[in-house]
Amino acid sequence: MNAPTEMSHEDVLRVKLEVLRREHRDLDDAIDALQQAVNPDQLTLRRLKKQKLALKDEISRIEDELTPDIIA
Repeated sequence: MNAPTEMSHEDVLRVKLEVLRREHRDLDDAIDALQQAVNPDQLTLRRLKKQKLALKDEISRIEDELTPDIIA
């Protein structure tokens, strides 16, 4: 009855994908806020954008893994 339930690999990927998407949105908001500043720190902006791009790549990789290839 109280047996531990294990998530499938696909379920784990879906949860991770949602977390990464949230982090991506948060970074986008942080970048927008920093760009609105009177004198934005260009180095910080560059780092945030690089981090956002890495998240986007990871999101794409997971989406590709979750989406089966369809052979036409």
